[in-house]
Amino acid sequence: MKRIFITGLALLGFLRAYSQSEKTADTTGYKSKKLKIEEINLVSSYYGQNGNNAAVTGGRGSEELTDISNAIDVNLVKYGENGIKHSFNAEIGVDHYSSASSDRIDLQANSSASSADTRVYPSLNYIRENEEKGSAFGIGLSSSTEYDYQSFGGTVSYAQKTKDRNGEFTAKFQAYLDQVKMIAPIELRNDPNTKSSGNSARNTFLGSVSYSQVINTNFQVLFQADVVAQQGYLALPFHRVYFTDGSVHQEKLPESRLKIPLAVRGSYFLGDNVIIRGYYRFYTDDWGITSHTANIEVPVKISPFFSVSPFYRYYTQTATKYFDGYQMHNALDEFYTSNYDLSSFNSSFVGLGFHIAPVNGLFGVERLTMLEVRYGHYTRSTNLDSDIISINIKFK
Repeated sequence: MKRIFITGLALLGFLRAYSQSEKTADTTGYKSKKLKIEEINLVSSYYGQNGNNAAVTGGRGSEELTDISNAIDVNLVKYGENGIKHSFNAEIGVDHYSSASSDRIDLQANSSASSADTRVYPSLNYIRENEEKGSAFGIGLSSSTEYDYQSFGGTVSYAQKTKDRNGEFTAKFQAYLDQVKMIAPIELRNDPNTKSSGNSARNTFLGSVSYSQVINTNFQVLFQADVVAQQGYLALPFHRVYFTDGSVHQEKLPESRLKIPLAVRGSYFLGDNVIIRGYYRFYTDDWGITSHTANIEVPVKISPFFSVSPFYRYYTQTATKYFDGYQMHNALDEFYTSNYDLSSFNSSFVGLGFHIAPVNGLFGVERLTMLEVRYGHYTRSTNLDSDIISINIKFK
């Protein structure tokens, strides 16, 4: 976990130097026509997981995994001659994970090349906002690269506020064009029925509409509906499936999937010091999964500069019709998986966040305006549990 703090503190020195080189000025009401940094966010997290239903080994075996993630995003803003606001966001993240189950792609290996990997994911986004008309148009590009997976994404969005500015309609379209490297379990690589070389395409298209409304000074609500269509190779080539006769096979799933999530989110201000944030999502797809998510978070302001946020999330889902456990599938099944992420289960995620935003800045740096630390513990009815701690530092 030391790596988290090393990343944040190393960048802290840079931000301190940058802050001292900037002249303090009263910018109240001023709209800069030059491109300037609005804020920088530094986020680091550590994730640790344990379980005993690894899909790599057919639904049983260690799911131990650790992931260290570091990301930085920079937001820049300028105003055009006609008063149009131009916002630019650049982000780059790097994750490094180690996985006991991935190490078992080769059952004879002892710390194989698959036991760890690094993912790099940059993105660029642009929003053109007409504040007078209350409209905004955005585009974005992203990519994600790791040893066995390459993804390229694009986003187009449009938002329009109501005349009284208390409501906003948003529409978004996203596309992800991915390539999956066909790394099969070692004992299946000479099987003619196994995909074990080259790459396979996986494409995802998402359409989303949402509407947010300020009901009154204390209550705000948002409704969202999505449609997600996937096509291509939707299994993972190194997932094993053991049949009732003891034979081992490569996971096989349909080459199309349609998902429909519907969600509602609300925030209620209970006086000056307490906010109640609630969220509910219903999800269904044509693989037979139905799920429900309910989340509540209650930020409590302890002082003008410090708040705590306890949170709890409950999730439950039915299993896909293609799921069965270890040695439970048979040759009559057209599609088969022993991935417990697609099984029937319920889960809980509980934790606490701390938010610090002193007037004079953090660590003696005036432009370091916020520090947030969050910890959460996750438990799932399939005997999987995990812990995550994250740190977010904001520079303005």
